[in-house]
Amino acid sequence: MRSSDTSAALLHAALESGTDLAAARRVFDYAEEAIRALADGLDGEFSRAVDTILGANGRVIVSGMGKSGLIARKIASTLASTGTPAHFVHPAEASHGDLGALVPGDVVLMLSWRGETAELSDLITYAKRFHIPLIAMAANADSSLMQAADVKLLLPQSREACPMGLAPTTSTTVMLVLGDALAVALMERRGFSADQYRELHPGGSLGKALIRVSDLMHAGNELPLAAQSDLMQQVLIIMAQRRFGCVGIIDQAGSLIGIITDGDLSRHMSRDLLDKTAEEVMTRHPKIATPNQLGVEALAYMNDNKITRLFVIDPADEARRPVGILHIHDCLRAGLQ
Repeated sequence: MRSSDTSAALLHAALESGTDLAAARRVFDYAEEAIRALADGLDGEFSRAVDTILGANGRVIVSGMGKSGLIARKIASTLASTGTPAHFVHPAEASHGDLGALVPGDVVLMLSWRGETAELSDLITYAKRFHIPLIAMAANADSSLMQAADVKLLLPQSREACPMGLAPTTSTTVMLVLGDALAVALMERRGFSADQYRELHPGGSLGKALIRVSDLMHAGNELPLAAQSDLMQQVLIIMAQRRFGCVGIIDQAGSLIGIITDGDLSRHMSRDLLDKTAEEVMTRHPKIATPNQLGVEALAYMNDNKITRLFVIDPADEARRPVGILHIHDCLRAGLQ
């Protein structure tokens, strides 16, 4: 290829790259502009929407058509996964039997950019007929949807980023952001906790990251415990029966004062080992975990200290009585790493 051809190709590529970046930046700029307008325009209707959802005994039925429907599905999913029971109903399917998914006690959250989507009419009529609260999310305050709504979440008039100004881009972004804002406000009003979040996400990495020591530990009769005055022959029987490779040593008050591991046995190996007391062999001040500690934290603590088990003590118990034992294998079986 001649140098002139190479230069022309490079110039063409540079121009195309500049055009691509300009298009991308336009999308970002329009979205930023619209989100700022959305934030500035928030008023009491937003809190009314939160109050209406919290006051409902049933679910939030989220609906929308086309791209708005896709955003509605995501909002329903986010609500459901953050403590607000929600379900998406397709407006066209609603007209052919799925209206039965709506019952008194529910709340309807309906999305439509212009607020005149014909497919929503049956849902609107049904909600009004059975006194089901209707929350509307639209950009046209005078639209049929907004006029029928009990709570009106007005979206800002904004420019679509596509060259023709037609394809939903900025409009769906602000819908999504407002839906996320509702979900987060509801989480905070409900006092939604990390434990509740984990219960709704047991299969994913987020759920695993929130597993606590109390979910993994062994308790009750499984605990390998011996009294400080017990002879080592008794301690060895307990160690063999419980199969944790250790025994916790407690005093008369039940407080954990030491631990005996395979390493302690090796260090005290002698002909009179079986005649010694647990107190003579044990290692004092064993490392511990707490029930509410995250499993990943306990696992990291074991790895850092090159140990494979931790007795569990409730920090509120001044007597430091063991309530469980956690083995590194319990963490690995749970998928922690």
